[in-house]
Parts: sequence; C-alpha cells; structure tokens
Amino acid sequence: MDFTFTEEQQAAAEAAKGVFAKVAPDAVPSPALTPGAVAETCDHALWARLADADLLGLLLAERYGGSGLDAIALCLVLRESAKVLARVPLLESSAAAAAVAAYGGEEAKSALPARAGRGELVLTVAAHGRTGHDPAELAVTARRDGEAWVLDGVQTAVPWAYDADVTVVPAHTRAGRTVLALVPRGHQGVLLADQFSTSGERLGELRLESARLAARDVIDADGAWEWLRDLLATGTCALALGLAERVLRMTGEYTSEREQFGFPIATFQAVAVQAADRYIDLRAMEATLWQAAWRLASGAPGALPATGDVAVAKIWAAEGVRRVVQTAQHLHGGFGADVDYPLHRYHAWAKHLELSLGPAAAHEEALGDLLAAHPLA
Repeated sequence: MDFTFTEEQQAAAEAAKGVFAKVAPDAVPSPALTPGAVAETCDHALWARLADADLLGLLLAERYGGSGLDAIALCLVLRESAKVLARVPLLESSAAAAAVAAYGGEEAKSALPARAGRGELVLTVAAHGRTGHDPAELAVTARRDGEAWVLDGVQTAVPWAYDADVTVVPAHTRAGRTVLALVPRGHQGVLLADQFSTSGERLGELRLESARLAARDVIDADGAWEWLRDLLATGTCALALGLAERVLRMTGEYTSEREQFGFPIATFQAVAVQAADRYIDLRAMEATLWQAAWRLASGAPGALPATGDVAVAKIWAAEGVRRVVQTAQHLHGGFGADVDYPLHRYHAWAKHLELSLGPAAAHEEALGDLLAAHPLA
C-alpha cells in the first residue's frame, strides 16, 4: 500500500497544525477528576478558527463551498485535533454534513451542508443506540403518517447534543429499512437529558416521543447510514491515533529526563522495551486507519466491503490506545497518578474513545462474519 498523501491532503493537515498550535490542553484540568466540575461546551473560538481555515467543509463539494477532499484528509485533521484534545464537533459535524450532501433530498442539501461548512450550523450524530452497545439504528422507530414521519425511541450518549443545531438520528422502519432523521434542536417531541462521558464532557440522552418530521427532513436512501457509520468509526480511529501519538511523545520526553541511579530511565531495558511495544501499536493503528480511510475515500472494489477494513482499524485503535495510555501511566510513576498532570486528561479521553469504538472482540466477531460471507478467492 502507498501511504503517500496528496498535496491537498497534506495542505489540510498543515492548516490544522497551525490552528491547533494555539490550543493548550495541558493547562486545562480534567473535569472528570475535579469534584463538582463539568466541562464547558464546544470551544466556540476554536470552531470559528477552523471555519476561517476552511477545515469544516473538507468532505463537501465545491458547490457547497467545500474543499472536495476525502476521508483521508478529514482523518489527517482529526489526528491533529486529538493531540490537543480539541473540544469541537469536527468529526460529527463534518460527517453529518457530508452524508446530507451525498444522500439527502434537494431541500436538505440546500439548507444544511453549505452552512455547516461555514461553521454557521453545527451538526451531530446519534450513533450509540439506547445502551451504547446495541445497534444505533434499532434504538428509534420511524413510521410514515401521511406526508410526515413520526419518531419514537431513545439514543444515549449523543456527543455535542447541547451545541448541535441538528442531530442526525438513524431509525428503523417496519419494513426493516434504516432512515436518517434530521432532528432540529428544541423540536416538539424531542427531550434532552444530561449525561457525562468518562472524560467529563457533556453528552445528551435524546428522547423522541412521537416527534413529527416533514418528509424533507428524513433521508431514505440505501447505504446512507452504513456509509455515515463507517465514516464516524474511521474518524474515531484517527482521534485515537492522534491522542496515542501525543501520549507516547509525552512518555518519551518524561523518561528521557527522569533519572534513577544517575541515568535517564529511558536507557533502562525494561522501559525501552515497553516503549518499543507501544510504538509498534502506533504503527499498526496508523496502517489500519489509512487502509480504512482509503477504502472509504476510493470505494475501491475488493473481496471485503469497507466495513471489513473499518472493523480491523477499530480493533487496533481500541486496543492500541488503551495499551499506550496504560504504559504511559506506568512509566510516569507517581506523576501518572497526579490529577494536576496533563496525562490524566489524555487518559480520560482515551478511555472515552475506547468505549466509543467498542470492544475489540465484538469487531473480531463482525470481521469473521464478513469473511464468511465474502470468502477470499
């Protein structure tokens, strides 16, 4: 595989580095570890800078004012955002806007993507289901009632639910189809309840009680949810990679400065071997991420659909980010247990990403089912 990025993709990554260079997560205590504290919502100043840098419309075509780039470019930017724990709905809003542009009706296309690309509108996706473990598309029902759709159900752990102007909600019909409902904030029949992630960030439990939506606000297109779901998962893998890279760098810097018996502990074989193992994890996370992103970007034919590559990326990302932060905590010694030290904040975010990706065993089972259904020649 050729992992050489195009000039346009590299330009997006460089622009992201410039924007995120002004973010200082090390100075922000983890709200999850501060009694009684709750994280603020979206970093609106950072969101505005991302809009000014044209980084909110990477996946949108030029007709929507976007850059016309692909999943690889988005993942490059997400990777940089995770290094500074950027509190912005970059993944969710970008993916949702792209899904509307690709699969939505003309009214939805004219109303949402361009405004989202300019940062005027924030979108998010309810992708965790009722419990966080069951398929998201089964948590909400959608039925036709004349010219309208009626939605009932519960979606849990919706990211940026209180910041988003529109939440994209997958729902299943009696015919077994999955539709995407574009639910405006404050819509009649829609209730939000506070939830908090392991990192202390504010999430929302979304309850739909006979919520009526016009036909223009429901996307009923084959493959729309599957494409959006795979893009969200791949983007989450990119976040895990960026965070893990930053944590391993922090660990390298610390072990190079910390001395025992007159020598930096980085020179000790036990420390070097653990760090080397985690470096291998990073390279595996990176290789599987770009394979999945390339599959999504190119739609290239093969024995397995994109879902197979996404499953492999999720396995490595969920396991890899956990091992990296655990090793970092161990090698930092007492500093790893200090809530005032920035490593704790990265550890909390890593756990949130790991839980969002789901257990590796479940992805391995899904991959096995795909291999059985699509045997290699």
